[in-house]
Amino acid sequence: MDKLLFGDNQFFGINHMSEEKARAQAMRFQKTDAIMDVLDIAYDTGVRTFMCTTHDRISEIADRVRANPNRYADFTFYPCMPYAHKYANAVTEHGMIGALRQFMPEDGLFSTALAGGKALATKDVDGMAKLLIDMEMKMFAGLKTPVIFVQNVFTDLLLGMGFTRALRIFHDHIREKHGAEPAYITMNMPMLLEALESEGIKRPIICSNINKIGFRMSGGYDAYLDALKSGRVRAIAMSVYASGAIPAEEAIEWIAGLPGVEALVFGASSAGNIRHTKQLVDHYMGEAA
Repeated sequence: MDKLLFGDNQFFGINHMSEEKARAQAMRFQKTDAIMDVLDIAYDTGVRTFMCTTHDRISEIADRVRANPNRYADFTFYPCMPYAHKYANAVTEHGMIGALRQFMPEDGLFSTALAGGKALATKDVDGMAKLLIDMEMKMFAGLKTPVIFVQNVFTDLLLGMGFTRALRIFHDHIREKHGAEPAYITMNMPMLLEALESEGIKRPIICSNINKIGFRMSGGYDAYLDALKSGRVRAIAMSVYASGAIPAEEAIEWIAGLPGVEALVFGASSAGNIRHTKQLVDHYMGEAA
């Protein structure tokens, strides 16, 4: 796993400190070309891993990368699923059958449909979960996806409901069907770590907020540090700048001193910020890629 991962929040109007900035970013990145311009800057700077949602516009990015294998020989996706809004939008636009055709994997549409129908008829939770995972992964066919995440909204919903067996289903299917490492995004890393261990999942890859001031670190700052020091988790840090409250160099120097943090994910839309972050990570954490 590379030490520096590039996120996609800025492309879809997500900013935890400024709604005005979020709106401006959403307007700027309405066209795929604008997103690719930033991804090209990151890629040419040496940031080769794109940690992204399965937003329907990501399929356009995947198409561009697939169409230019020489240009993007080292481009790696870390998909984060599910992205629920796209299913609602697809049903509205294409109808139920059209939406199913759009998202089902190409390798056996009829057999996939039968499997999905059987899963629904028998209330087979495992079967339905696996079908949804395969539908989400369709857009990444033929591309590098060595690590695949459950989105935090879904992870934490399952955690709150106590239905952690679903995370075990995800874990096994990602390894067996997709040959990748399963991973999890959460707003409460200590609680999730205990839940995953109760399902027999050891040293999981968990992405969560980790920063010097405890910004959005649900479960308690000290509990995070204890989990990291224990060696039980392979952590990816997000919100390391606490949405701008911590200067970049101070934030990354602090993260680099923590045990158990294998990577950090950041979002940026300017060449200067991308290059500066890469330089800081190389300096404090070793080569970022």
